[in-house]
Amino acid sequence: MKLLVRNLDRTTTEDELTQLFQQFGNVQSCKLVIDPSSGISKGFGFVEMPKTGEAKAAMKNLNNKLVGGNKVRVKKAEDKKA
Repeated sequence: MKLLVRNLDRTTTEDELTQLFQQFGNVQSCKLVIDPSSGISKGFGFVEMPKTGEAKAAMKNLNNKLVGGNKVRVKKAEDKKA
């Protein structure tokens, strides 16, 4: 299940995000969205977890949690429209 993580502190790294989600299960991938002109995080990213139950547990427990001084929002990522 692919999760969208929003309102991240701009200094949060992919490693930190992966560790945060690994508390709830296996993390298949973690990708921060980076501004190409500045090289700085845009404050959101995607985490993929292969097991739906683990992803739902992560979503439930991490939504509205303070991470790096920001209250992050975690929800199921919507598939891109073609």
